[in-house]
Amino acid sequence: MSRRIILAFALIFMPGIADAQLCGDTATPTADGRLLGHFPYGDTPADDLVAAPPGLALNGCMIRKEMIADLTRLAGAANADPAARGKLYALSCHRGIIRQGGVFCRPRADADAATRAISVAPPGHSEHTTGYAIDFAVRPANGCPDAEACMAATAMARWLFVNAPRYGFEMSFPGGNGQNVKWEPWHWRWVGATATAAGAARARFIFAAARARFPARPAVDGVTIIRNAPVWPTVVNAPPFRVCTKKNRKKC
Repeated sequence: MSRRIILAFALIFMPGIADAQLCGDTATPTADGRLLGHFPYGDTPADDLVAAPPGLALNGCMIRKEMIADLTRLAGAANADPAARGKLYALSCHRGIIRQGGVFCRPRADADAATRAISVAPPGHSEHTTGYAIDFAVRPANGCPDAEACMAATAMARWLFVNAPRYGFEMSFPGGNGQNVKWEPWHWRWVGATATAAGAARARFIFAAARARFPARPAVDGVTIIRNAPVWPTVVNAPPFRVCTKKNRKKC
């Protein structure tokens, strides 16, 4: 394991420091541990990850072992249902903290951290690091000016809205959510179809604060509100994630 990765893990669990350094910007976590609207999540041990069902991933996809059965059933049902009008694919699954830092800090016109966080979670605060989240690749019509609305209007997206909760998946960031995260109809997290499903207890524990404060829609039943829960550790004073450009690409 590289020194940089070890440092990142150490910083995630270092208590008592207020501000986080993100792409040269500074952000202060709120009292509930959120950073720029996003809850803190630790990374997933590599031994807990497995490859997604064959034929699902577009660019490689690692997920938690416990969700493989439900994801396999979900994809099989979608692909077999004429109402879905296509094949379900996964565009992004588990992303480690270092990789998430690169995604968050990639070059873009609106470079301040607060603006970036509306559409991309800061490193250490992405549901993708848990291994339970998937961005489904549902393609809207070419040239569509509103990716969210156009994606949500597709037959596959409508199928997911109705059927995904039956397989333990819920939409983390519905339209109009109070978390200051934009509507993401492609982003779904697995929490198990029932509280007693294998592995569901751990997933529901990890997402307990998010589910209680900002309910998913559509959602899986069984939200448990944990009162007086301790504040989760957060990423603080993280190392400056490199912004890759054509000039320094070899060093990234």
